[in-house]
Amino acid sequence: MDPATRPAGRPAATAAPVARLIEAFHKLPGIGPKMAQRLTYHLLRTREEEVRGLAEAIVELKEKIVFCSRCRNVTEIDPCGICSDTQRDQSTICVVEEPLDILALERSRQYAGLYHVLHGVVSPMDGVGPEDLKLDDLVTRVRDGNVTEVIMATNPNLEGEATAMYVGKLLEPIGVRVTRLARGLPTGSDLEYADDTTLARALEYRQNV
Repeated sequence: MDPATRPAGRPAATAAPVARLIEAFHKLPGIGPKMAQRLTYHLLRTREEEVRGLAEAIVELKEKIVFCSRCRNVTEIDPCGICSDTQRDQSTICVVEEPLDILALERSRQYAGLYHVLHGVVSPMDGVGPEDLKLDDLVTRVRDGNVTEVIMATNPNLEGEATAMYVGKLLEPIGVRVTRLARGLPTGSDLEYADDTTLARALEYRQNV
C-alpha cells in the first residue's frame, strides 16, 4: 500500500527479520517485549562487524560447548578442567543447580573439591521432577568413587530445600555424609531488614566468637 493512501493511525508492518529477532530475544529468560525491541533496534544501529562477531560467538557456543560426562558442567573438553585436576579433593562433591553456581563458588576460593550440576531443582509447580535432573549420574559417582561427603549447595528457597532433602534421602543407603551450606545473615546487613526465616537460620547456625 502506498504510504500516502494508508489509513491514518495504522503503523507500517514490522519488517520480518526485525520481528523474528524481537521474538527470539523475547524467548530468553528475563527479557520482556520492550527489552527485546530495544535489543533488536540496538543491533540495527551497531556496526556490521560487531553484529557478525556476536552471531559467530553464539554459533561457536553451540558447536564447541558440551556437558562434562562426569559433573555435567559446561566445557570445551570432556572431562572438564575441574574433574581432570588431580590436585582437587576427589572425596568431596558439591552439588549445585546450574553451571553459573560453580563460578560463584570458585570465586570464593574456599572450596577445592569436585562439583555436580543438576541443571534444575525439584519443582512440581513447574512440572520438574527428580527424573528430570542429573541424579542418576550423581548416585553413580558417589557409589563408585571414593566420595566421603556431598555438599548440597542448592539455593535457600522452597525448591532448593526440597531438592537437598531428596538428594539426602537418595544417598542415605550409600552411607555418604550429606551436608548443606550454612545459611544466615549476609555480611554488612542489618537485623531490622532480615526476614524471619533468615534470622531463624542465623540463630540455628550460630558460632562461637
